[in-house]
Amino acid sequence: MASAFWLIVGLGNPGSKYEGTRHNMGFMTADVLAERWSLSLSDHKGLAKLGKGVMNLEGRSVKFFLAKPLTYMNDSGNAVASISAYYGIEAEHIVVIHDDMDLEFGRIKVKTGGSAGGHNGIKSIDRSLSTNQYARVRMGVGHAQRGPHAHDNTVDWVLGGFNPDQRKQLPEFLADGADAAETVIVDGLNAAQERFNGR
Repeated sequence: MASAFWLIVGLGNPGSKYEGTRHNMGFMTADVLAERWSLSLSDHKGLAKLGKGVMNLEGRSVKFFLAKPLTYMNDSGNAVASISAYYGIEAEHIVVIHDDMDLEFGRIKVKTGGSAGGHNGIKSIDRSLSTNQYARVRMGVGHAQRGPHAHDNTVDWVLGGFNPDQRKQLPEFLADGADAAETVIVDGLNAAQERFNGR
């Protein structure tokens, strides 16, 4: 029996070393949602911080879980698959929020399926769920310098912080990411794409 619950997953790396880095856009957006809907997150099998709440939007009440995997980015799928199996949540009811280097800072794209685009967290979730048919809220963080040290540059970039101008814009950007996840759940993927993808 499929659950009526939705699952929103914000991707990131646990620990103070990674706080506020580009790779933790998902965690930061999840924090906005937790505050918005007064959720407290507690441990799920050592794999994730997990909270349960009800979203009241546009006259509808939607029950949802909010998760921040504790497995580090490359094993995010273990946490997502565990929660999804435990609570009987189908892939069609999962929304994953993550950083995306193919989009400029401040841009959001909502999609279902498609390639992982080199994102190890998404690759891990695709593997663990045996499907890519879940919704993704891609939060743009811009691209590292390409060139001879492209791989090292990329690692340093995603694990690096934001410049002062971006830090100023960050609260609004994170609020938009939270809005995008809510829109997928309440109004559907197409409505979320129309609202956010063209910005």
